[in-house]
Formats: sequence, C-alpha cells, structure tokens
Amino acid sequence: MNDIKKILTCAGSDPCGGAGIQADIKTISSFGHFAMSAITAVTAQNTMGVSMTEAVSPEMMKSQLDSVFSDIFPDSVKIGMLMNGKNVDIIADRLEHYNAKNIVCDTVIMSTSGRQLLDDEGLEIFIKKLMPIADVITPNIPEAERLCGMKINSPRDMEKAARLLSGNTRGGVLIKGGHLMGEALDILFDNGSLYYFSSPRIDNPNTHGTGCTLSSAIACGLAEGHSLPEAVDEAKKYITRIISAGLDIGHGNGPMWHFAQ
Repeated sequence: MNDIKKILTCAGSDPCGGAGIQADIKTISSFGHFAMSAITAVTAQNTMGVSMTEAVSPEMMKSQLDSVFSDIFPDSVKIGMLMNGKNVDIIADRLEHYNAKNIVCDTVIMSTSGRQLLDDEGLEIFIKKLMPIADVITPNIPEAERLCGMKINSPRDMEKAARLLSGNTRGGVLIKGGHLMGEALDILFDNGSLYYFSSPRIDNPNTHGTGCTLSSAIACGLAEGHSLPEAVDEAKKYITRIISAGLDIGHGNGPMWHFAQ
C-alpha cells in the first residue's frame, strides 16, 4: 500500500455531507488515498443554503495543524472555507513553517446562496499570505472578479484574469467558467501557458460541493506526482462522472455521488 498518499484538507464542516470537509474526505477516499482534516469552522447548512457558521478558535486551528504535520506529513494540502483572518493567518504560518507541498487553494468567499464565507480581513490576508505559497488557486468567476477587480464576461476575460492573478502565486490559476453560458469551460494558466478544459453541461441541477470536490481531486493528482495540467484534467473527468451519476437528494441544490464508477 505504498502508493497511498496522505492528503490534508483544511475546510469547514457540512452536516449534510455534500460540501466542505465531508466532500473532501469522500473525494480523497474515492481516489484511494488517506484523508486527514483540520476543521476551520462548523456550519449549519443543507441543500437549500447556509443558515449559520461558527469558526474554530485560533488555538484549536493551530493545534490541529501541528498535530497532523508533526505525525503524518501530508503529500498535498487542500484549503477550503477559512471564515476569518485569524484562520487564514495561522494556516499560512503553519504551512510555511512545515514547508508544506502541493498546496491547492479553493478561494471560498461566498456561498451559492450569497452568504459571505470569508470576511474582508481574511480576504486581504489570503491575498497577501496564502496565494503566494499556493501551487494553484481555483476561483470561480465571481471569486476571480473579487480577487482581481475586473468583470469577467467571456473566455478572453478569464484568460486575462488568470494572468493577472498568477502574479500573486508561485503556481497556477484555474478559473472555473461554470457561471458563463455554453459548455463548461475552465481555463488554467500555469508556468506561462494556457490550458483549456471543456465539457458539455450535464442535465443535473444537483452540483452542491463541486468546488470543494474539484480542488480535492486536484490535490490528489498533485500528490500522485502528476503535473498541474494533468491533475486538473483528471479532476475535471472525475467531476463529470460524479455529476452524471444523477444522485438526487434533498430539496435544493443537492450533492453528487462521489463514489460513481
């Protein structure tokens, strides 16, 4: 079992299991790897939206990370919902302290239902401290607009935004184009090159947790030693497969079936 990789996710908990820590663990497990977690916040949410969030204390955040890194050093790290500046600051500090590798940052700023999931101080620290040490960031279009200060209405705009944001990272920028019309097109800017990942839209409204799942799948690919474009390609294929499974649970934007074969 020497090929099993150890993947750490730092994210919030989703009690209904479709997103956050629960989606990350399902994704990592479906790739055949060992999932570890440092919980940033507890949420009360379901397929219809987020009703309450509560961040863990800074002391608990630091202690969780120290516990993991001092015993089972991760082959990659996925960063999800962070909630506030204290969490962002501690996570950036600990990742640098331990010289963490293969850091995938999912820029969780707002929920689909419009609830703010990262405060203004947290966003500022994220840009200054976490983005520069990330191997890839994975914003959707509204998040990319917030990060780079420009409107994105076309694939050409996505390309421009990805180039702009790449100046703040040591790695790649994957802008997810699901908010645009037409085929689902994601654009990756990595090491001076643009890569395009297109797939037909699937007739299934249940896509809760796609961002969490995609970033965790990319973390798995990087841990396995794949290049960033290869890891993104495999992650996209995985997302297409689990949406196509057609799971229909809950009264709102339901989750996907992470173990679809």
